[in-house]
Amino acid sequence: MEDFLKFKKMVTPIIIQILFWIGIVICVIAGITTIAVGVVPGFDGETVLIGIAWLVLGPVGVRIYCEILIVIFSINDTLTDLKNLLEHQRE
Repeated sequence: MEDFLKFKKMVTPIIIQILFWIGIVICVIAGITTIAVGVVPGFDGETVLIGIAWLVLGPVGVRIYCEILIVIFSINDTLTDLKNLLEHQRE
């Protein structure tokens, strides 16, 4: 609890994982909805293709964005470890 209150333990990576799954659900719902709208008479096949793109490319884009955010926090953890290692070597 002390690490949490002193900001030594990051909670943002956990929040990023939650946002990842929310993003996936949103992409799937948007893709299925767009495909359903594209099947209705009066809409062209382009709408169906856009829905398929949402289903395929949406989750990939969300994953890449979340991985970039996680990498930033991994860099922070690694730099903290290096700092602690160097401090122990000086003693």
